[in-house]
Amino acid sequence: MAEIIHQNQPVLAYGTKLEEATLVVILLHGRGSSAEAMAPLAQELHIEGIHYLIPQAAHNRWYPNSAFGPLASNEPDLSSALETIGLLVESIIAQGFSRQQIAFGGFSQGACLASEYVACNARKYAGLFVLTGALIGPPGTPRDYPGSFDGMPVFIGGSDIDPWVSHDLIVETVGIFERMDAAVDFRTYPGMAHTVNQDELEAVQSMLAEAVRQSAG
Repeated sequence: MAEIIHQNQPVLAYGTKLEEATLVVILLHGRGSSAEAMAPLAQELHIEGIHYLIPQAAHNRWYPNSAFGPLASNEPDLSSALETIGLLVESIIAQGFSRQQIAFGGFSQGACLASEYVACNARKYAGLFVLTGALIGPPGTPRDYPGSFDGMPVFIGGSDIDPWVSHDLIVETVGIFERMDAAVDFRTYPGMAHTVNQDELEAVQSMLAEAVRQSAG
């Protein structure tokens, strides 16, 4: 069991009440941000039937150093963050949802964490959206993740000049998810700042709308 760092932090709930929802989205904030700061994104993406869970990271960051430095430099925080997501997933399943009714998403550090959790626990979830993020670890990290996504939809968007998340690492992440049988929608936005744009919002909303339709059916 990972050291307790993030596990006792609050979790913000937003959207359709859990007992009335058909889809649960775990949404992860970036470095220096907060669960409350992600509420506008949840509001922007909200569709009737979605219950958002937005966990808060201790110290407003999931791990202390770059996602792409030595893995040991981000421990024990990284393991605690991954376990926190796992505990949320378990609690959702305990309340009657299947994994195909759970989606994941995040921005920046939260996007890196979401993609790493999903890759390490490969199943056919409802979907994943990675807004300026990539799998965690330095270039050349072995990526022999077990399991398959069995056609799970994944949206990955990012800039070609982002100072925090290298475009090459995003491209590598796309390839790994495709190799694991995800249906990846990858979009590069030339010259975009470290932000989320309208095209990304529309793409994610479309993905979530389809997930709601399938989970309700």
